[in-house]
Amino acid sequence: MARLCRFLFFFGLVKPLASLVLGLNVRRRHWLPRRGPAILVANHNSHLDTVVLLSLFPYRLACQLRPVAAADYFFRNRALAWFVVHVLRIIPLDRTARAGTVHLLKDVSEALAAGEILLLFPEGTRGEPEQLGEFRSGIAHIVKAHPEAPVIPVFVHGAGKALPRGEAILVPFFCDIFVGEPLHWSGDRARFMDQLSARFHQLAAEGEFPAWT
Repeated sequence: MARLCRFLFFFGLVKPLASLVLGLNVRRRHWLPRRGPAILVANHNSHLDTVVLLSLFPYRLACQLRPVAAADYFFRNRALAWFVVHVLRIIPLDRTARAGTVHLLKDVSEALAAGEILLLFPEGTRGEPEQLGEFRSGIAHIVKAHPEAPVIPVFVHGAGKALPRGEAILVPFFCDIFVGEPLHWSGDRARFMDQLSARFHQLAAEGEFPAWT
């Protein structure tokens, strides 16, 4: 049942929404991981971000893609919880837990050990449309525990316009996806966070987009 629902979700919603409603311009797709373990890190302006990231991969990798999302938001009722666990295969994140705790890292560590691909939003929550927020250090704790997993930065532009936080109506906007060169654990948390932040600001500046108002 879950496998059928995943197939229908992928080809009935993810692919049509990304290609027909939004339209994606993906730069440097060749840097996307073809297998796990790997960590895809993206900015977060919209609920569409997860759908957009899923659409970048072929269906054969659908079972290996594991979005990490807030447990308090997606586990509000049993129906939604079933969908996000069995179809989206979300790893629930307890946003009240202290970064680096065993409880916080257990599920993501198991996923990476199983050779899966994490989809992470280090800002922690959806920000204002097309504005890059500050990254939380939890990503550094994960990478430190799994230095074998490359970190692929992906800057998404346009999803925050199509479906910004607080809006329920989707407005078609073309989305630009900038895939950055993979990063690896540098051995120092502060240095790694600086490198990751710098890489995202480089990707954000690459499009030379006017400020969104």
